[in-house]
Order: sequence, then C-alpha cells, then structure tokens
Amino acid sequence: MSKIKIQEMLKYNKTFVDDQKYKRFSSVSQPQKKIVILSCMDTRLTELLPSALDIHNGDVKMIKNAGATVMHPFGSIARSVLVAVYEFGVDHIIVIGHYGCGMSQLDGREIVNKALERGISQEVIKTLKNAGIDANQWLSGFESPEIGVRESVLALKHHPLMPQDVKVHGWMMNPETGRVDILEIES
Repeated sequence: MSKIKIQEMLKYNKTFVDDQKYKRFSSVSQPQKKIVILSCMDTRLTELLPSALDIHNGDVKMIKNAGATVMHPFGSIARSVLVAVYEFGVDHIIVIGHYGCGMSQLDGREIVNKALERGISQEVIKTLKNAGIDANQWLSGFESPEIGVRESVLALKHHPLMPQDVKVHGWMMNPETGRVDILEIES
C-alpha cells in the first residue's frame, strides 16, 4: 500500500470520528447470538458473509484467516475461539470456508520463493527449519476448501479444552451469491 493510500485512510478516519459516523456501530462486546465464526480472509466475504447471514455489529465474534483454518491446536485461532467460549458464553462455532478458495492447492514452496525474492535470506529459512518449522509445509494450502473446513471443525470439536456442549459446524459459502451449504462432518 502506498503512503498516499495510508494518508487517505487516516484523513477519512478523522472525518469519520469528527462526524460521529461511529455511532451507528455502537454495540456491546458480548456476542448477542452466542456464536463465533471462523471465516476466510477473502475480501469478497467482508460484507457478503454478514449480509447473507443477517449478522450485525455485536451479534457474533468474527475471526478471519487464510482459508478459515485451525493450523495448530494451541495457535492463536484456537486460543481466540476458546476465549470466546469461556469469556463470552459462545455455544456455537461455525467454520465458514468458501468455494474457489485461494488456499486450495497453494504451494508453500512458491510462497517461500517469493519471500526469498523480496529479501528474506535463505539463512532465515534454514533457521526456521532448525527450529522445527518447515516453511514450505507451514505456508502450504489444503487439498480442497471443504477438506480444510472439515479438518478445522474436527480440530475444534476434539480440542482438549473444548466443552462437549459447544456445537461446531462446517459451512461452505458461494463467494458470489452468499449461498451457504452445510457440510456433513463425521467425528
């Protein structure tokens, strides 16, 4: 992002605050629908997903990342979900992937090569590997978005700190129409 874009955003923010446009977003921190949603960071879902599901500010806890994936049972995504369960009374978790997700078939080696081209040294990649992190694998995608959602649902459902009364769902969204399909997930 160029410096001009950043300046434009900050200028707009000042006007936003001065004109009190924030008032229409006023809400409480507790999710009114007692739901946490983990969705993909795809820009097409930013406004489509809440609109398609009648979600308004304050209704749910929303977590976004690449592919709507739980990469590690003790990583930041699982931590955020568990905080939502224990601190905010969430009783349903919905993992929402989308058709045509860019994480599908993503080759981690290509990402590492791009990092090297942008100035990250091969020494850093070696250091990560020595620390037990295979950057090629860590930056790779999944076979299909449906498989990614299923694996994330199972990781949350079977997490040792997840209460049995919390329901975990897997959905797929069409990023063009907002249609949602429920995935059948065997546990």
